[in-house]
Amino acid sequence: MNTRMRCAGLAGVASVLVVSLSACNGVLPGGGGDSGEPVRKGNDVKIGLLLPERETARYEKFDYPNIKRQIAKLTGGEGDLVYANAEQDADLQNRQVDDMIAKKVDTLIVDAVDAKSIAGAVRRAKDAGIHVIAYDRLAQGPVDAYVGFDNGLVGQTQGKELLHALGSKATKNSKIVMINGSPTDPNAREFKDAARAELTDAVTIAKSYDTVAWKPQNAKANMEQAIASLGAANIAGVYSANDGMAGGIVAALKEAGVTKMPPITGQDAELAAVQRILTGDQYMSVYKPYPEEAATAAEMAVRIAQGRTIEFEALAMDRTDSPTTKQIRTASVSVVALERDNIKQTVVKDGILKIDEICTAKYAEACAQAGLK
Repeated sequence: MNTRMRCAGLAGVASVLVVSLSACNGVLPGGGGDSGEPVRKGNDVKIGLLLPERETARYEKFDYPNIKRQIAKLTGGEGDLVYANAEQDADLQNRQVDDMIAKKVDTLIVDAVDAKSIAGAVRRAKDAGIHVIAYDRLAQGPVDAYVGFDNGLVGQTQGKELLHALGSKATKNSKIVMINGSPTDPNAREFKDAARAELTDAVTIAKSYDTVAWKPQNAKANMEQAIASLGAANIAGVYSANDGMAGGIVAALKEAGVTKMPPITGQDAELAAVQRILTGDQYMSVYKPYPEEAATAAEMAVRIAQGRTIEFEALAMDRTDSPTTKQIRTASVSVVALERDNIKQTVVKDGILKIDEICTAKYAEACAQAGLK
Protein backbone atom coordinates (compact mmCIF):
# COMPACT_ATOMS: atom_id res chain seq x y z
CA MET A 1 0.00 0.00 0.00
CA ASN A 2 1.28 3.45 -0.87
CA THR A 3 1.24 5.44 2.36
CA ARG A 4 2.20 8.80 0.96
CA MET A 5 0.54 11.69 2.82
CA ARG A 6 -1.50 13.99 0.61
CA CYS A 7 -1.60 17.70 1.47
CA ALA A 8 -4.91 18.41 -0.21
CA GLY A 9 -8.05 17.90 1.79
CA LEU A 10 -6.49 17.47 5.22
CA ALA A 11 -8.67 18.87 7.96
CA GLY A 12 -9.87 18.13 11.44
CA VAL A 13 -8.60 18.78 14.90
CA ALA A 14 -5.91 21.36 15.52
CA SER A 15 -3.08 18.86 16.03
CA VAL A 16 -3.79 17.19 12.68
CA LEU A 17 -3.94 20.58 10.98
CA VAL A 18 -0.53 21.55 12.35
CA VAL A 19 1.01 18.37 10.98
CA SER A 20 -0.67 18.77 7.60
CA LEU A 21 0.48 22.36 7.26
CA SER A 22 4.03 21.44 8.13
CA ALA A 23 3.96 18.54 5.67
CA CYS A 24 2.81 20.87 2.90
CA ASN A 25 5.11 23.79 3.67
CA GLY A 26 7.88 22.41 5.88
CA VAL A 27 7.62 25.29 8.36
CA LEU A 28 7.23 23.56 11.72
CA PRO A 29 10.29 24.45 13.87
CA GLY A 30 12.28 21.48 15.13
CA GLY A 31 10.53 19.20 12.63
CA GLY A 32 13.13 16.47 13.00
CA GLY A 33 11.34 14.89 15.98
CA ASP A 34 13.81 13.20 18.33
CA SER A 35 16.68 14.03 15.97
CA GLY A 36 16.43 17.74 16.89
CA GLU A 37 16.00 20.71 14.62
CA PRO A 38 17.18 19.88 11.12
CA VAL A 39 19.75 21.83 9.17
CA ARG A 40 17.96 23.57 6.34
CA LYS A 41 19.24 23.76 2.76
CA GLY A 42 17.80 25.32 -0.36
CA ASN A 43 17.43 23.73 -3.77
CA ASP A 44 21.18 23.33 -4.36
CA VAL A 45 21.23 19.74 -3.07
CA LYS A 46 23.39 16.94 -4.44
CA ILE A 47 21.76 13.52 -4.74
CA GLY A 48 23.65 10.31 -5.52
CA LEU A 49 21.98 7.42 -7.36
CA LEU A 50 23.46 3.91 -7.57
CA LEU A 51 21.60 1.33 -9.68
CA PRO A 52 22.61 -2.35 -9.79
CA GLU A 53 22.73 -3.51 -13.41
CA ARG A 54 21.59 -3.09 -17.02
CA GLU A 55 20.32 -6.62 -17.77
CA THR A 56 16.88 -5.55 -16.57
CA ALA A 57 15.62 -2.86 -18.93
CA ARG A 58 13.83 -0.82 -16.30
CA TYR A 59 16.91 0.68 -14.63
CA GLU A 60 18.28 2.66 -17.55
CA LYS A 61 14.97 3.17 -19.33
CA PHE A 62 12.76 4.20 -16.42
CA ASP A 63 14.36 4.48 -12.99
CA TYR A 64 17.33 6.71 -13.81
CA PRO A 65 15.51 9.17 -16.10
CA ASN A 66 12.46 9.38 -13.83
CA ILE A 67 14.54 10.09 -10.73
CA LYS A 68 16.61 12.65 -12.62
CA ARG A 69 13.50 14.39 -13.92
CA GLN A 70 11.82 14.48 -10.52
CA ILE A 71 14.88 15.90 -8.76
CA ALA A 72 15.09 18.67 -11.35
CA LYS A 73 11.39 19.40 -10.89
CA LEU A 74 11.58 19.52 -7.09
CA THR A 75 14.62 21.78 -7.04
CA GLY A 76 13.77 24.12 -9.89
CA GLY A 77 16.68 22.70 -11.86
CA GLU A 78 19.22 23.60 -9.15
CA GLY A 79 19.66 20.11 -7.71
CA ASP A 80 22.50 17.91 -8.92
CA LEU A 81 22.20 14.16 -9.61
CA VAL A 82 25.36 12.04 -9.58
CA TYR A 83 24.71 8.63 -11.18
CA ALA A 84 26.55 5.31 -11.49
CA ASN A 85 25.57 1.76 -12.46
CA ALA A 86 27.30 -1.20 -10.81
CA GLU A 87 26.95 -3.62 -13.76
CA GLN A 88 25.93 -6.39 -11.30
CA ASP A 89 29.28 -6.09 -9.47
CA ALA A 90 28.88 -5.76 -5.68
CA ASP A 91 32.51 -4.80 -5.13
CA LEU A 92 32.24 -2.09 -7.76
CA GLN A 93 29.11 -0.75 -6.10
CA ASN A 94 30.88 -0.54 -2.74
CA ARG A 95 33.59 1.54 -4.42
CA GLN A 96 30.89 3.68 -5.99
CA VAL A 97 29.52 4.43 -2.52
CA ASP A 98 32.98 5.63 -1.51
CA ASP A 99 33.08 7.80 -4.63
CA MET A 100 29.74 9.33 -3.63
CA ILE A 101 31.18 10.06 -0.19
CA ALA A 102 34.17 11.76 -1.83
CA LYS A 103 31.80 13.82 -3.98
CA LYS A 104 29.95 14.87 -0.82
CA VAL A 105 26.42 14.03 -1.89
CA ASP A 106 23.72 15.03 0.56
CA THR A 107 21.56 11.94 0.03
CA LEU A 108 22.38 8.60 -1.57
CA ILE A 109 19.69 6.48 -3.25
CA VAL A 110 21.04 2.95 -3.63
CA ASP A 111 19.59 -0.17 -5.23
CA ALA A 112 21.98 -2.80 -3.86
CA VAL A 113 23.55 -5.51 -5.99
CA ASP A 114 24.14 -7.48 -2.79
CA ALA A 115 22.01 -6.27 0.11
CA LYS A 116 24.30 -7.81 2.73
CA SER A 117 27.75 -6.87 1.45
CA ILE A 118 26.83 -3.22 1.00
CA ALA A 119 26.17 -2.75 4.73
CA GLY A 120 29.70 -1.52 5.48
CA ALA A 121 29.57 1.02 2.68
CA VAL A 122 26.21 2.28 3.94
CA ARG A 123 27.77 2.74 7.39
CA ARG A 124 30.65 4.72 5.87
CA ALA A 125 28.19 6.99 4.08
CA LYS A 126 26.20 7.56 7.26
CA ASP A 127 29.38 8.29 9.22
CA ALA A 128 30.18 10.91 6.57
CA GLY A 129 26.83 12.61 7.25
CA ILE A 130 25.08 11.34 4.13
CA HIS A 131 21.43 10.26 4.25
CA VAL A 132 20.91 6.83 2.65
CA ILE A 133 17.69 5.63 1.04
CA ALA A 134 17.44 1.96 0.02
CA TYR A 135 15.70 1.79 -3.35
CA ASP A 136 13.77 -1.23 -4.67
CA ARG A 137 15.88 -3.62 -2.55
CA LEU A 138 16.29 -3.32 1.19
CA ALA A 139 20.02 -2.77 1.72
CA GLN A 140 21.46 -3.73 5.07
CA GLY A 141 23.17 -1.17 7.26
CA PRO A 142 21.80 2.02 8.84
CA VAL A 143 19.60 3.23 5.99
CA ASP A 144 17.25 6.14 6.67
CA ALA A 145 14.39 4.78 4.59
CA TYR A 146 13.33 2.14 2.09
CA VAL A 147 11.25 2.72 -1.04
CA GLY A 148 10.04 -0.36 -2.86
CA PHE A 149 7.18 -2.43 -4.15
CA ASP A 150 5.12 -4.84 -2.07
CA ASN A 151 7.34 -7.88 -2.66
CA GLY A 152 5.02 -10.31 -0.92
CA LEU A 153 2.19 -9.18 -3.19
CA VAL A 154 4.40 -9.67 -6.25
CA GLY A 155 5.09 -13.32 -5.41
CA GLN A 156 1.51 -13.92 -4.32
CA THR A 157 0.22 -12.47 -7.60
CA GLN A 158 2.59 -14.63 -9.64
CA GLY A 159 1.56 -17.77 -7.77
CA LYS A 160 -2.15 -17.08 -8.02
CA GLU A 161 -1.95 -16.23 -11.71
CA LEU A 162 -0.04 -19.43 -12.46
CA LEU A 163 -2.72 -21.49 -10.73
CA HIS A 164 -5.42 -19.57 -12.60
CA ALA A 165 -3.70 -20.36 -15.89
CA LEU A 166 -3.53 -24.05 -15.01
CA GLY A 167 -7.24 -24.15 -14.22
CA SER A 168 -8.42 -27.74 -13.78
CA LYS A 169 -4.82 -28.91 -14.21
CA ALA A 170 -3.86 -27.32 -10.89
CA THR A 171 -3.55 -30.63 -9.03
CA LYS A 172 -0.80 -32.38 -7.10
CA ASN A 173 -0.11 -34.38 -10.27
CA SER A 174 1.00 -31.19 -12.01
CA LYS A 175 4.74 -30.52 -11.89
CA ILE A 176 5.88 -26.93 -11.59
CA VAL A 177 9.41 -25.61 -12.05
CA MET A 178 10.42 -22.55 -10.01
CA ILE A 179 13.12 -20.33 -11.51
CA ASN A 180 13.78 -17.88 -8.69
CA GLY A 181 15.87 -14.72 -8.59
CA SER A 182 19.35 -14.08 -7.29
CA PRO A 183 20.27 -15.52 -3.88
CA THR A 184 21.96 -12.20 -2.99
CA ASP A 185 18.74 -10.22 -3.54
CA PRO A 186 16.41 -10.10 -0.51
CA ASN A 187 13.49 -9.31 -2.81
CA ALA A 188 13.99 -12.65 -4.58
CA ARG A 189 13.50 -14.51 -1.32
CA GLU A 190 10.26 -12.63 -0.64
CA PHE A 191 8.97 -13.31 -4.18
CA LYS A 192 9.83 -17.00 -3.86
CA ASP A 193 8.36 -17.48 -0.40
CA ALA A 194 5.09 -15.76 -1.29
CA ALA A 195 4.72 -17.67 -4.57
CA ARG A 196 5.58 -20.97 -2.90
CA ALA A 197 2.91 -20.32 -0.26
CA GLU A 198 0.34 -20.07 -3.06
CA LEU A 199 1.58 -23.08 -5.01
CA THR A 200 2.61 -25.71 -2.45
CA ASP A 201 -0.83 -27.08 -1.51
CA ALA A 202 -2.18 -27.00 -5.07
CA VAL A 203 0.60 -28.42 -7.27
CA THR A 204 3.93 -30.22 -7.00
CA ILE A 205 7.03 -28.05 -7.11
CA ALA A 206 9.21 -30.57 -8.89
CA LYS A 207 12.32 -28.41 -9.30
CA SER A 208 13.39 -25.08 -7.83
CA TYR A 209 16.49 -23.05 -8.70
CA ASP A 210 17.98 -19.80 -7.46
CA THR A 211 19.40 -17.91 -10.44
CA VAL A 212 22.76 -16.21 -10.06
CA ALA A 213 22.58 -12.46 -10.85
CA TRP A 214 19.09 -12.80 -12.38
CA LYS A 215 20.79 -13.49 -15.73
CA PRO A 216 18.59 -14.92 -18.52
CA GLN A 217 21.39 -17.26 -19.62
CA ASN A 218 21.59 -18.69 -16.08
CA ALA A 219 17.81 -19.13 -16.03
CA LYS A 220 18.06 -20.92 -19.39
CA ALA A 221 20.68 -23.28 -17.99
CA ASN A 222 18.48 -23.98 -14.94
CA MET A 223 15.51 -24.69 -17.17
CA GLU A 224 17.59 -27.03 -19.31
CA GLN A 225 18.43 -28.99 -16.15
CA ALA A 226 14.75 -29.21 -15.25
CA ILE A 227 13.83 -30.38 -18.74
CA ALA A 228 16.56 -33.03 -18.68
CA SER A 229 15.34 -34.29 -15.30
CA LEU A 230 11.57 -34.10 -15.75
CA GLY A 231 10.99 -34.14 -19.48
CA ALA A 232 9.55 -31.10 -21.24
CA ALA A 233 6.14 -32.74 -21.71
CA ASN A 234 5.82 -33.29 -17.96
CA ILE A 235 6.23 -29.63 -16.98
CA ALA A 236 2.79 -28.11 -16.41
CA GLY A 237 3.95 -24.57 -15.67
CA VAL A 238 6.95 -22.44 -14.81
CA TYR A 239 7.27 -19.84 -12.09
CA SER A 240 9.76 -17.28 -13.38
CA ALA A 241 10.57 -14.50 -10.94
CA ASN A 242 11.10 -11.90 -13.69
CA ASP A 243 10.70 -11.25 -17.39
CA GLY A 244 14.35 -11.42 -18.38
CA MET A 245 14.60 -14.94 -17.01
CA ALA A 246 11.29 -15.86 -18.65
CA GLY A 247 12.96 -15.14 -21.98
CA GLY A 248 15.71 -17.66 -21.17
CA ILE A 249 13.11 -20.20 -20.05
CA VAL A 250 11.13 -19.86 -23.29
CA ALA A 251 14.34 -20.32 -25.28
CA ALA A 252 15.18 -23.52 -23.39
CA LEU A 253 11.70 -24.94 -23.96
CA LYS A 254 11.75 -24.11 -27.67
CA GLU A 255 15.16 -25.74 -28.07
CA ALA A 256 13.65 -28.82 -26.40
CA GLY A 257 11.00 -28.93 -29.13
CA VAL A 258 8.10 -27.36 -27.23
CA THR A 259 5.80 -25.42 -29.57
CA LYS A 260 2.96 -24.59 -27.18
CA MET A 261 4.37 -23.05 -24.02
CA PRO A 262 3.12 -24.00 -20.56
CA PRO A 263 2.03 -20.98 -18.52
CA ILE A 264 5.09 -18.95 -17.53
CA THR A 265 5.06 -16.03 -15.11
CA GLY A 266 7.26 -12.94 -15.03
CA GLN A 267 7.77 -9.51 -13.52
CA ASP A 268 8.73 -6.01 -14.71
CA ALA A 269 6.48 -5.65 -17.79
CA GLU A 270 9.45 -5.49 -20.15
CA LEU A 271 8.75 -4.89 -23.84
CA ALA A 272 9.88 -8.37 -24.90
CA ALA A 273 7.68 -9.91 -22.19
CA VAL A 274 4.62 -7.94 -23.28
CA GLN A 275 5.20 -9.18 -26.81
CA ARG A 276 5.55 -12.76 -25.56
CA ILE A 277 2.30 -12.36 -23.64
CA LEU A 278 0.58 -11.29 -26.86
CA THR A 279 1.82 -14.38 -28.72
CA GLY A 280 1.17 -16.78 -25.83
CA ASP A 281 4.81 -17.63 -25.13
CA GLN A 282 4.49 -16.06 -21.65
CA TYR A 283 1.30 -16.05 -19.62
CA MET A 284 1.72 -12.95 -17.45
CA SER A 285 4.02 -10.40 -15.89
CA VAL A 286 3.76 -8.16 -12.86
CA TYR A 287 3.48 -4.48 -13.70
CA LYS A 288 5.18 -2.29 -11.15
CA PRO A 289 4.55 1.46 -11.62
CA TYR A 290 8.18 2.60 -11.78
CA PRO A 291 7.32 6.31 -12.15
CA GLU A 292 5.60 6.29 -8.74
CA GLU A 293 8.47 4.44 -7.04
CA ALA A 294 11.06 6.73 -8.64
CA ALA A 295 9.14 9.91 -7.84
CA THR A 296 8.74 8.87 -4.21
CA ALA A 297 12.44 8.06 -3.80
CA ALA A 298 13.48 11.32 -5.46
CA GLU A 299 11.18 13.40 -3.29
CA MET A 300 12.34 11.67 -0.12
CA ALA A 301 15.98 12.19 -1.11
CA VAL A 302 15.47 15.90 -1.78
CA ARG A 303 13.36 16.58 1.31
CA ILE A 304 15.74 14.88 3.75
CA ALA A 305 18.69 16.64 2.09
CA GLN A 306 16.92 19.96 2.57
CA GLY A 307 16.22 19.20 6.23
CA ARG A 308 12.47 19.18 5.62
CA THR A 309 12.04 16.24 7.97
CA ILE A 310 8.28 16.21 8.38
CA GLU A 311 7.73 16.09 4.64
CA PHE A 312 10.29 13.30 4.36
CA GLU A 313 8.63 11.28 7.11
CA ALA A 314 5.15 11.82 5.67
CA LEU A 315 6.25 10.04 2.49
CA ALA A 316 7.23 6.87 4.37
CA MET A 317 4.72 6.04 7.07
CA ASP A 318 5.21 2.25 7.12
CA ARG A 319 8.02 0.40 8.91
CA THR A 320 10.28 -2.47 7.77
CA ASP A 321 12.99 -4.47 9.54
CA SER A 322 16.22 -5.57 7.88
CA PRO A 323 18.68 -8.06 9.43
CA THR A 324 20.72 -5.11 10.72
CA THR A 325 18.26 -2.27 11.25
CA LYS A 326 14.79 -2.18 12.79
CA GLN A 327 11.81 0.06 12.11
CA ILE A 328 13.10 1.53 8.85
CA ARG A 329 10.77 4.14 7.41
CA THR A 330 9.15 2.58 4.35
CA ALA A 331 7.16 3.71 1.33
CA SER A 332 5.52 0.65 -0.23
CA VAL A 333 4.10 0.80 -3.76
CA SER A 334 1.47 -1.70 -4.94
CA VAL A 335 1.53 -3.81 -8.12
CA VAL A 336 -0.88 -5.33 -10.64
CA ALA A 337 -0.95 -8.53 -12.72
CA LEU A 338 -0.28 -7.80 -16.41
CA GLU A 339 -2.05 -10.08 -18.87
CA ARG A 340 -3.04 -9.97 -22.51
CA ASP A 341 -6.34 -8.18 -21.86
CA ASN A 342 -5.05 -5.28 -19.72
CA ILE A 343 -1.91 -4.16 -21.59
CA LYS A 344 -3.62 -1.00 -22.79
CA GLN A 345 -4.97 -0.16 -19.30
CA THR A 346 -1.57 -0.53 -17.61
CA VAL A 347 1.75 -0.03 -19.38
CA VAL A 348 0.30 1.87 -22.34
CA LYS A 349 -1.90 4.13 -20.22
CA ASP A 350 1.00 4.97 -17.88
CA GLY A 351 3.33 5.76 -20.76
CA ILE A 352 5.74 2.91 -19.98
CA LEU A 353 5.36 1.45 -23.46
CA LYS A 354 3.83 2.80 -26.66
CA ILE A 355 1.60 0.75 -28.90
CA ASP A 356 3.90 1.29 -31.89
CA GLU A 357 6.80 -0.08 -29.78
CA ILE A 358 4.82 -3.20 -28.93
CA CYS A 359 3.05 -3.73 -32.21
CA THR A 360 5.87 -4.06 -34.71
CA ALA A 361 5.21 -5.98 -37.93
CA LYS A 362 6.04 -9.30 -36.25
CA TYR A 363 3.33 -8.75 -33.64
CA ALA A 364 0.75 -6.91 -35.74
CA GLU A 365 -1.68 -9.83 -35.92
CA ALA A 366 -1.41 -10.58 -32.19
CA CYS A 367 -1.93 -6.90 -31.39
CA ALA A 368 -5.03 -6.74 -33.56
CA GLN A 369 -6.48 -9.78 -31.81
CA ALA A 370 -5.81 -8.12 -28.45
CA GLY A 371 -7.40 -4.85 -29.51
CA LEU A 372 -4.14 -2.89 -29.43
CA LYS A 373 -4.29 -0.19 -32.07
